[in-house]
Amino acid sequence: MVEGPDCFIHNFLSVAATRRGHYKNSEEPMQLQVARIGKPHGIRGEVTVQVLTDAPSERFVAGTEFVVEPASAGPLTIRSARWNKDILLLGFEEIADRNAAEVIRGAKLFIETEELDDEDDGEGWYEHELVGLEARVGSQVVGKVAALTTLPVQDLLTVKAPGGKEILIPFVDEIVPEVNVEEGYILLTPPSGLFEINDDNPREPKDGAGDDA
Repeated sequence: MVEGPDCFIHNFLSVAATRRGHYKNSEEPMQLQVARIGKPHGIRGEVTVQVLTDAPSERFVAGTEFVVEPASAGPLTIRSARWNKDILLLGFEEIADRNAAEVIRGAKLFIETEELDDEDDGEGWYEHELVGLEARVGSQVVGKVAALTTLPVQDLLTVKAPGGKEILIPFVDEIVPEVNVEEGYILLTPPSGLFEINDDNPREPKDGAGDDA
């Protein structure tokens, strides 16, 4: 994911998430991303992490083993977990020092689970069903879905624009009113500026798509 102005994304994270839990129930184990590793902390191999679960006290306990992306960085097993103010610090059995911690910076942590919270029951989508769908604003194709990231407040879609830039899209009804897996697209009604926050050369809208295409 690309970084954008924090305040821009935070404005959308305050919207009520009417589409939380976009994974369908399945009897097969599935992988859910629960964190992304940040920068090293100290000299003993601890790292900061971006928490992507609303149950950190259950997910981040000593002995928990994570599937890691990229696979070459894992698996990783928690040695220690502690909070430094509002930042979660993790130590791993496989990471002994700061140099090793630097190598896994940016890695994604996944758990394998057969269970979902009650709120995740009902209609939803697998990530693999969404990835590759065209993202449309009106009749204009503005990119393709590249990823789905689950967050405590709401989920985010990553849309890759034709030029290669990745745009974060809050996955809520107000902005993603339609998901049509059968016909291969999602419909967006993006607020002004959503597609320009990471674009140094904003383009003029075409085909009546509005200021946001």
